[in-house]
Amino acid sequence: MILMKTTRTLLIMLTAFAALSFGKPEKAPDNKSTEKFKYLTEQFADAKILRYQVPGFETLSLKQKELIYYLSQAALSGRDIAYDQNFKSNLLIRKTLEAIYQDYKGDRKSAEFAKFVVYLKRVWFCNGIHHHYSTDKFLPEFSKEYFSVLITKTKKASLPLAPGQTTDQFLAELTPLIFSPDVAPKRVSLDPKSDLVLNSASNFYEGLTQKDAEDFYANMKKEARKNKQDTMIAFGLNSKLVRESGKIVEKTYKIGGLYSPALSQVVFWLEKAQAVAETPEQHLVIEKLIAYYRSGNLTTWDEYNIAWVKDLNSLVDFVNGFIEVYGDPMAMKGSWESIVNFKDVEATRRTEILSKNAQFFEDNSPVAPEFKKKKVKGVTAKVIIVAQLGGESDPTTPIGINLPNANWIRKDYGSKSVTMDNITYAYDQAAAGNGFLEEFAWSKEEVERSRKSGHLAGNLTTDLHECLGHGSGQLKRGVTADSLKNYHSTIEEARADLFALYYIKDQALVKFGLVPDDEVAKAEYDSYIRNGLMTQLVRIHPGKTIEEAHMRDRALIARWVYEKGMDRKIIEKVTREGKTFFRINDYDGLRAEFGELLKIIQQITSEGDYKAAKNLVEIYAVQIDPELHKEVLQRYAKLNIAPYAGFINPVYTLVKEGNTITDVKIEYPDDFATQMMTYSKKYSFLPVR
Repeated sequence: MILMKTTRTLLIMLTAFAALSFGKPEKAPDNKSTEKFKYLTEQFADAKILRYQVPGFETLSLKQKELIYYLSQAALSGRDIAYDQNFKSNLLIRKTLEAIYQDYKGDRKSAEFAKFVVYLKRVWFCNGIHHHYSTDKFLPEFSKEYFSVLITKTKKASLPLAPGQTTDQFLAELTPLIFSPDVAPKRVSLDPKSDLVLNSASNFYEGLTQKDAEDFYANMKKEARKNKQDTMIAFGLNSKLVRESGKIVEKTYKIGGLYSPALSQVVFWLEKAQAVAETPEQHLVIEKLIAYYRSGNLTTWDEYNIAWVKDLNSLVDFVNGFIEVYGDPMAMKGSWESIVNFKDVEATRRTEILSKNAQFFEDNSPVAPEFKKKKVKGVTAKVIIVAQLGGESDPTTPIGINLPNANWIRKDYGSKSVTMDNITYAYDQAAAGNGFLEEFAWSKEEVERSRKSGHLAGNLTTDLHECLGHGSGQLKRGVTADSLKNYHSTIEEARADLFALYYIKDQALVKFGLVPDDEVAKAEYDSYIRNGLMTQLVRIHPGKTIEEAHMRDRALIARWVYEKGMDRKIIEKVTREGKTFFRINDYDGLRAEFGELLKIIQQITSEGDYKAAKNLVEIYAVQIDPELHKEVLQRYAKLNIAPYAGFINPVYTLVKEGNTITDVKIEYPDDFATQMMTYSKKYSFLPVR
C-alpha cells in the first residue's frame, strides 16, 4: 500500500485526453459543494482530523447501497482487533480513558482535563499508545497525580477493574503502562543490533525471542516441504506465537480461536453482504472470506485472494482481513484492516490505460532481464471512492492499494490496484493555502508547477506504484517475501516508488494520453526530492532516526540519487536567506538515476539478498543530519500545521418502511470524539483483559 502501504486503447483521441483533467480531481464531490464542506475539522498534538466525501453514493442502486452498509458494519466490527494487535494492554487503557471521558465528575474545563482529552484523542488516532508512524510510545502531558484524581472521581462501575481489584491496585497496574517511558517503549523495533521480537511491544509474540520465532517458522516450512504440502502459503499471517508450558504454540485468529467474538460479528455482517452481492464472483469472494474466518486456514485465505482478483465486474469492492505486515518486526503477521469502496468509472480510465499496457512497462523496465516477468497476468487497476475505513486503516489510511501480497498469486493470477481519489482530494482541499509549499519549494516556478500539475502527478504516481510497481518483477526460485526480514517493507516500497518515478517521465505517458507534457513528471520529482531529503523530517522528533518503512523508502531513494548525481549537480543543495533548499538541475539525469537504483533494488528483491538490503537501508535511510533537521522543524513550526492526518468516517443508516429497506442514508459527522465514543459503545466485542 502507499502512505502508501503494499501494497498505488493505445491511441487516445483529443476528446478523451481533455477529459483527463490535469492538476484537478477528475470529479468533484457532487453531494455538497466544496466551499460548504468542511474537510479539516480539528487539530491536536501532531494530528489533524479531516472528513472525506463519498461522491456518487446517492446514484448507486438500492442493492449496492445495502451492500456498502453491510460491508461497512463488518469493517467497524473488527476495530478492537487492531488495538489488541498493536499492544496487549491497549484495550484496557482505551476503555479506562473512555470511562473517564464519559463519567469523570471533576472539573472538565481545566487545563489538565484538556491535556487528558488530547491524550485520549491520540490513543484513538493511533489505535493505541504508540505513535502510528514512528511506533514510539507517546506519553501524556498530564501528571500521574492528576491521573489518580481522574480515576478516583470516575464512577467505579465504569472502570475496567479486574474481579476483586481495588482502585489503588488498578492505578498501580495502569500507571506504568501509561507513564513509564521504559515500559513498552517501541511498538515495532527495526534495530538490527537488537532482538526485534523482545524489543517490540506489538502483540504478535509472547515469551519468545527473535530466534525462537525464526526457528519455529523455518521448521514449519521444512516440515511442509518434507510432507509435500503447500509451501506457498503465508505462514504465520493470521496468528499469535506464544510460549505455553515450555512449548511454542501458534494461536490462530479465527472463530473459535483468538479474536473469535470480533470475527463472529465480522462474519455476521459478511453473511448479510453475501445475500446482496452484485455478481456470482463477488458472492464467491465473500463465501471464501467467511470460510477463512471460520477455519483460520491459510490455504482458504489464498483461495479468497484468487477469487477476489478474479472479481472484475462488481462496482462495489472491499478489503477485509489480516493483510499488511508493517506492524510485525519480522514482517510476517498481518494487521487487521478493512476498506469499503466503489469504482469511479470515469476516473478509472486513467488506470485502465496503465493496466492494459502492463507488459509494455515490464518489458521496458531498466531492471535485468532475468528479473522481469515474461508474461504479466491479470493486472487490473481502478480509481475508487472510499466509503468506509476500518481497523488498521482507520482513522489513518493509505491512499492506494495493491493486493494480494502473495507474489505467487500476483504471478499466476494477477493483482488489483486502486487509487483512492476522494481521500487524496480531501488531503488537497485541507492543505490548500497552508503555506507549506511556499516555505520549502525553491522557486515560484516549482510552486506554480505543483499547483497546476501536483494533484495529477500524485495520483498518477500512486497508480504507477500500486498498479505496476508492486506487481512488477519476479523472485528467483526459492526466494520468499520474508527473505529480507525487517528490511522487506522498506525495500518493497522503494521498489514500487522507483518504478513509478522512472515511468512518470516516460514519453509513453504522453503518447497514452495520461499527461500533457513533462511538467507533471517535474512536479512529482520536485515534490519527491523535497520530501525525501527534507520535509518528511517534520514527522520526526529531534535526536530520533527514521524508522517507518515508507519514510525510510523515500529517504533511501532521495539520498541515493542525490549522492550519485552530486558530481554532475543533478540535485543541488542551495541556501537563500539562511534557509536550505534542494534544487533539481537535470530532470532527465535524475530519471536515469531512479532507473539505476530500481535495477539494484529489484535484484536485491529477486535474490532475497538480506545483506545488500541491510547495507542500502542502513547507509541511506536511517540517520538524520541534526542541523538540517533542526532547521526544518523551526521553519515548519511557524506554519502551525499538523504533519499527520486521519479521517472521520461517514455514517450510514438503513431507511425502512415497516420491515422493507427503502434506502440507505449517508451523513457526514464532524466530531472525532463523538464518533470514537460511538464506535466503542457499538463495536467493542473483545475482552479488555
